[in-house]
Amino acid sequence: MNVSILILLTLSGLIVGGVVSFLIFKNNLKKQSNSLLLEAKKEAEQIKKDKILQAKEKFIELKSEHEKFIFQRNQKVSSAEGRIKEKESKLSQKLSQVNNREKQLDEARKNVDRQLSVLQEKESKSEKLLQKQVEALETISGLSAEEAKKELIQALQDEAKTNSMAYVQEIVEEAKLTASKDAKKIIIQTIQRTATEQAIENSVSVFNIDSDDVKGRIIGREGRNIRSLEAATGVEIIVDDTPDAILLSCFDPVRREIARLALHKLVSDGRIHPARIEEVVKQTRKQIEEEIIDIGKRTSIDLGIHGLHPEIIRMVGRMKYRSSYGQNLLQHSREVANMCATMASELGLNAKAAKRAGLLHDIGKVPDDEPELPHAILGMKIAQKYGEKENICNAIGAHHDEIEMTSMISPIVQVCDAISGSRPGARREIVESYIKRIKELESTALSYPGVVKSYAIQAGRELRVIVESEKISDADAEKLSFEISQKIETEMTYPGQVKVTVIRETRAVNFAK
Repeated sequence: MNVSILILLTLSGLIVGGVVSFLIFKNNLKKQSNSLLLEAKKEAEQIKKDKILQAKEKFIELKSEHEKFIFQRNQKVSSAEGRIKEKESKLSQKLSQVNNREKQLDEARKNVDRQLSVLQEKESKSEKLLQKQVEALETISGLSAEEAKKELIQALQDEAKTNSMAYVQEIVEEAKLTASKDAKKIIIQTIQRTATEQAIENSVSVFNIDSDDVKGRIIGREGRNIRSLEAATGVEIIVDDTPDAILLSCFDPVRREIARLALHKLVSDGRIHPARIEEVVKQTRKQIEEEIIDIGKRTSIDLGIHGLHPEIIRMVGRMKYRSSYGQNLLQHSREVANMCATMASELGLNAKAAKRAGLLHDIGKVPDDEPELPHAILGMKIAQKYGEKENICNAIGAHHDEIEMTSMISPIVQVCDAISGSRPGARREIVESYIKRIKELESTALSYPGVVKSYAIQAGRELRVIVESEKISDADAEKLSFEISQKIETEMTYPGQVKVTVIRETRAVNFAK
């Protein structure tokens, strides 16, 4: 019982103490909150005062800027007004000067009119006097005025004709002295400025394989695969003892390339049978056609030639797969185009037209059909068909002298074509046929009477013939040169042209003893 009372007393004491502590803590909190509120109010008042001061300062600053702007604008307006007043004063001065000038002109016009009337009177008197003198001269000479005028004009014409003929002769002589030198200079500069490549094309492609086992799969059972491939591509496929290689033989590089790519796809895929062969060849042919068009577009863009017909662009692309004496036709045409542009620039002609004609001069070698026409004439007809200009068409048709040249760029194309085809390394011949042609050239010259020696030089493009001076006269030498050139032209086949030079010399030899 006592313990319970003690516990109750203890609990009541703790509760009273807690209540007292809580009341004390509450009073402290109330004091702190009141102090915080006072501080916040003081701080807010201070911020308010600062902001008001800042606003006043900003207003004063803006007001000063505005006043400054107004002052500057007033200054500009006043200066503009001053300039306007100055211009007005100058205009008024000029106006007064113009009025004075008009008065002076009126007076001068009146003076001129008076002088003109006086001159007209004098002119009439002079005409009457001249008429009397002409009549007196006609009476003395026995010729009318018209007859005397005709004789004087005729004499002046004869004198002018004589002087002009002498002047023309002088110009011609000067041109003969300088033309050869200038032409050689221009041609040499053109050749030196054009980078070239050597001929590498042939009629056989080599298809490399990993092992000889692939040869059997390409041949197929009883040769059916290789027969299908040859029938689809038109290319002869040679499978012999050559290790790790198959030969593709065809005169047409396009067909040869189609066969090579198709064979590569078939070998890589592993499925080689007639149906698959026909499918792959068809896909490859389409791919090559797209590549041809892309090559034509890239070539025209590289050379800066625009506005070509799509069919002509395709023909330009086909040039990549054509060759002449081993010289790639596209490389040859690009080379000719660049040289034409260079030479035309040196001569002050249209370089773009010359480059265009140079690129297209051999498109007659890559037609879809094969008509019986020279490639220059065929190329000219193709260019006309697809809207090329007349000077371009003439340059294409005349670059082998099939038609008459009517354009200034035509001889440029002809010369650059000859330079590109005749430079060393441009075109390739088989050694045996080359040696045979050289010997045949020399034999042709030696077959004529009076010829002592003959030498084929410059890779067979010049033939020098040495004759006996006792048997052959100068006139005979000229005739012999013509006859040899005609015989070579009619009986032999050769690239470019052959220059025939007949040398006749006399020697007088004595001995002093």
